[in-house]
Amino acid sequence: MSKEETTVFISDADQYVFGQGTHYEIYKKLGAHFCKKGKKEGVFFAVWAPNAKEVYVIGEFNDWSESASPMERLGEGGIYATFVEDVKEGQMYKYLLVLSDGRRLYKADPYGNYAEMRPGTASRVFDLNHFKWTDKKWMTEREKKDMNQEPMSIYECHIGSWMKHPDGTEDGFYNYREFADRIVEYLQEMPYTHIELMGIAEFPFDGSWGYQVTGYYAPTSRYGTPDDFRYLIDLLHKNDIGVILDWVPAHFPRDAHGLSEFDGTCLYEHPDKRLGEHPDWGTKIFNYSKNEVRNFLIANALFWIREFHIDGLRVDAVASMLYLDYGKQAGQWVPNKYGGHENLDAIEFFKHLNSVIHGAHPGVMTIAEESTAWPKVTAEPEDGGLGFSFKWNMGWMHDYCEYMKLDPYFRKDNHYRLTFAMSYNSAENYILPLSHDEVVHLKCSMVNKMPGYEIDKYANLRNLYTFMFGHEGKKLLFMGQEFGQEREWSEARELDWFLLKEPFNKGMKDYMSALLNIYKKSPCLYEIDNDWLGFEWMNADDTERSIYSFVRRTKDGKQHMLFVINMTPVAYPKYKVGVPMNTQYKLLLNSDDKKFGGNGNKMPKTIKAKKGLCDNRDQYIAFPLPPLTAVIYTF
Repeated sequence: MSKEETTVFISDADQYVFGQGTHYEIYKKLGAHFCKKGKKEGVFFAVWAPNAKEVYVIGEFNDWSESASPMERLGEGGIYATFVEDVKEGQMYKYLLVLSDGRRLYKADPYGNYAEMRPGTASRVFDLNHFKWTDKKWMTEREKKDMNQEPMSIYECHIGSWMKHPDGTEDGFYNYREFADRIVEYLQEMPYTHIELMGIAEFPFDGSWGYQVTGYYAPTSRYGTPDDFRYLIDLLHKNDIGVILDWVPAHFPRDAHGLSEFDGTCLYEHPDKRLGEHPDWGTKIFNYSKNEVRNFLIANALFWIREFHIDGLRVDAVASMLYLDYGKQAGQWVPNKYGGHENLDAIEFFKHLNSVIHGAHPGVMTIAEESTAWPKVTAEPEDGGLGFSFKWNMGWMHDYCEYMKLDPYFRKDNHYRLTFAMSYNSAENYILPLSHDEVVHLKCSMVNKMPGYEIDKYANLRNLYTFMFGHEGKKLLFMGQEFGQEREWSEARELDWFLLKEPFNKGMKDYMSALLNIYKKSPCLYEIDNDWLGFEWMNADDTERSIYSFVRRTKDGKQHMLFVINMTPVAYPKYKVGVPMNTQYKLLLNSDDKKFGGNGNKMPKTIKAKKGLCDNRDQYIAFPLPPLTAVIYTF
């Protein structure tokens, strides 16, 4: 094929912009794309492999011949390309890279859109141009939203283990379309605003949960085709449920068919092992100083947003990218040019990534799973920030879980653990996460972290979730924890849905449904999420009794909610709490209600405030407060 014919598909301008790291639609050029060349129909294959001596595309369409379809090198940038006739959708292929030392590497397509089912490692040809979206209303409204002022309750979900197919197949996976119908029905009962999907980009090892990716541009074939995945997103959008994807730009595995030493050299990773490898994880670190690597990742983020209508990306392991010494001992890392441990290239990568996403796609979120106190994660890049929309509040999660595990007798000595998060809450735009990481590796499920007998465990869990939904910050809860899953999570089995026949689990699910409904419909719980204007302690210092009380309010001051949470198994027949207004207080939710698995202690439906000094306020309300109970009053 002559150069003139080839550059119809990849121009000199494409190669130049890719070399600059700013070809944001490079996925439309590299990879495998159906097209016409003259009157001939076929597929245009293109791959970046600058250090390969020769490259061939081999596949079912040429009987895996290692010489039938040679690829031509285009210019100095290292892109190889060819046009192959009579290729059918779904056919498998790989790239054969011949190196100058004679080695032959067989690689999956880094930009491939569909993959062979594991343990197979080939890519599959797939045409992304046929799916008909029906979510225009959602997409239009998304652009107008400021998610800081919208409700956001996220259901973190692993498709392969949410529910297993009853047909008895080995894996028991539901197809994306089957899962779509079931999850939408469930999320109508449990009104989360968003679902966060784990393990979508193709990965070889189930036990990695999708955090060791080999196919960044391919939805995993475990559950169907790319268009099946689009059906899932389209249906969720039509039911007003946003979709967030886990995204892993921090590292990639060493699998021979993947990105590792792609063209015989460290193409995607840093050649210096101290910069290019994670010793603890056994994975490779992307070389963020290389333009084409940054382009691969930023274009990948845009690919999911544009081609799959994704509403947000939760970026995994951000701290491991920001620190050169993350998880490393002395001698295993190299300081930056200033002698520090900050990864300057990763910092610039994040600023670039977030600027491009938020500039091109208003309403799309980027969420940092950042486990340190790195400053300004959610500040604008022009203000010295990284530019993320939200950051997981790992400090809140740790303090809350440690507190809730305590026997109530010892909680008075740890009272500060539940008040501390508000002292730094305005530093970032936070999400409060109770994620999959908290219910694995012998950490216990959420309910089994709680102390006491069964009835106490569920009462404690209702308290925890009530405090969480009253606290400033968006919310995230891993699947199964909404109904009190008692075993730890395993990717190999489905959730214990049979537990919903048990009164405590059914009550827990009903309580979470009520709490989610209240949250979604109450602007005072989400409108101001990182400012003291939206939150006021009534009593943060009732240490001896381990009782917390606070008020949430809207900007206009027209809606208020009072939360009172008793963290001990002690009843208070006439508990008094100071209140901000001399008015009527109406009961909205009582966690001790019999229908939720509580003891059934009745609470007054309305309480009139009385004059009198209490909690440094001029009026108070008094009511019987049952053991291990949370109540919400509106006023």
